[in-house]
Amino acid sequence: MVINFDGMVKKTIPIGNIEIDDSSCQHVAYGIDHNFLYGSGVSIVSLLMHNPHIQFAFHIFIDNSMSDEDIAKFAEICHLYNTKITIYFIDSNNVKKLPTTKNWTHAIYFRFIIAEYFKDKIDYLLYLDADVVCNRNIDELLSHNLLGYIAAVVPERDKAWWQKRADSLGFPSVSKGYFNSGVMYINLRTWKTNNVTEKSMALLMDNEVSHRLVYPDQDVLNILLTDSVLFISSIFNTQFSLNYELKKSFDFPVKRTTVFIHYVGPTKPWHEWANYETAQPFLEARAVSPWRNVPLLKAKSSNHLRYCAKHNINQRKYFFAFKNYMAYFFSKI
Repeated sequence: MVINFDGMVKKTIPIGNIEIDDSSCQHVAYGIDHNFLYGSGVSIVSLLMHNPHIQFAFHIFIDNSMSDEDIAKFAEICHLYNTKITIYFIDSNNVKKLPTTKNWTHAIYFRFIIAEYFKDKIDYLLYLDADVVCNRNIDELLSHNLLGYIAAVVPERDKAWWQKRADSLGFPSVSKGYFNSGVMYINLRTWKTNNVTEKSMALLMDNEVSHRLVYPDQDVLNILLTDSVLFISSIFNTQFSLNYELKKSFDFPVKRTTVFIHYVGPTKPWHEWANYETAQPFLEARAVSPWRNVPLLKAKSSNHLRYCAKHNINQRKYFFAFKNYMAYFFSKI
């Protein structure tokens, strides 16, 4: 099966100051489904808060319909910060045929649609997952020289983890370094000349490879981009799971120098059961965003109901814990 990316973008809605010259902008893109719309809006505001000196152009790729109310919120961002946001409605039927897991939907492949869409339009693009929050200015990130590299990325964990992923995937070269794909500063010229999207799709559809993939998009990028990425400091993708709050003790890795906080895991800072001090960077951006009066999201899926109940117990909200555990059990029947 060959995936044709031409024509996947069905409709675009430009919002805000569309007269801003694209060549003068720092382009930032998100690939989301409706579950991550709240997060993407607050993520955009966090970037604007900490980088008033940068002229941004934001791009949101989504395969769900978006309500007029949601579009109005993005328009409010543009009005408040004199920026521009373009919403791209995509036909994702082709990528729905690619491997997914319990934790990862087909939306993880939107980053490839984004790269294909922009590869002949702009030279550099900052791709962010919607659960990434900006904590300070991004000047140091943008100062990296990407000449000869496909992207600047942050390696995950340590060499033992890299070796484990290499062994699991069956590609020894991955042991040189395994990165997280949630923050990628991409050189679109080298992405294009190296046919990264085409090669990624081939690996994803290779039965010998696909059954080994745990983090599908991230795994194939690590297989393909060995020696082609620039490893940068963890301050540009500091990962933290809000489910660590369920432990007796944990280290909060965010420091004063942290640029991007990546809230990995099933519990997100826009969930109502995630009201912790460790979620404050998100909540502070939310407080000055069009989502400031929008309630944090309730648990709906069985997975979220289970985690919600666990956090309710941790927060000594026992009635809600019982209620959510019951909802979880009924959802499994």
